Amino acid sequence: MLYEQIQETIHFIQSKTTSTPQQGIILGTGLGNLIEEIQIETEIAYEDIPHFPTSTVESHQGKLIFGKLGGKSVVAMAGRFHYYEGYSMKQVTFPIRVLKFLGIERLFISNISGSTSAHIFAGDLVFIRDHINLQPENPLRGTNDERLGPRFPEMLDTYDRVLNQKAIAIATEKGFRAHEGVYVALAGPNLETPAEYEFLHRIGGDVVGMSTVPEVIVAKHSGLPIMVISVVSNKCYPTENIKSATVEEMIEVANESGKRMGAIIKELL
Repeated sequence: MLYEQIQETIHFIQSKTTSTPQQGIILGTGLGNLIEEIQIETEIAYEDIPHFPTSTVESHQGKLIFGKLGGKSVVAMAGRFHYYEGYSMKQVTFPIRVLKFLGIERLFISNISGSTSAHIFAGDLVFIRDHINLQPENPLRGTNDERLGPRFPEMLDTYDRVLNQKAIAIATEKGFRAHEGVYVALAGPNLETPAEYEFLHRIGGDVVGMSTVPEVIVAKHSGLPIMVISVVSNKCYPTENIKSATVEEMIEVANESGKRMGAIIKELL
């Protein structure tokens, strides 16, 4: 059933565009500024795409964008889907399956996160080297279709460490604060308690967020190389230094730092 839905979606998208994207990009909350750098050829609203969920997050534009960035043909998701919106993990990750069948060779994923590391501050960029999954559902749960990937995918070498090092070199050259780190995924939508931030720090998390890991799992299952860039929107450790922050304030930080993220992705491409 899933495979057939993917094919139906691909058929619809290919009826709307002749683009053959080489790279896929997922733009998270407050990170839509990168779209301004894309030479747009085609835009398709999520609500028009068969089997696509509809984004309910106000800061997400909710459309699939085809065009050129850094001289490469790209497809960008302007907004993603989250488990906390009420979707199943299979719905959340359905677009990753579609991007794979559109022929992308690599997936760039962006998000905003809270820092659970003493040396990572709001506005910093973190290139993810590994993750800890604390979300309650796995997108691969259920019957496996070998046409989509193996039953038990290996999670070693999930993140592209070579690209991470190139990205850090670019960031250093441009004077941007950047790190490699471990991303912890929780379900949300509430932010974490001080005790939870302490726990996340102790188990090895550098940043925490409510997305990305389900997408990474499905991309890995699909055989896609993956790079994840996290924009730190607020500092959550040490816990005695936590300050209250609204979502609007976090998005404002993300908008500014997202420009730096976009410059790095463009140069990597």
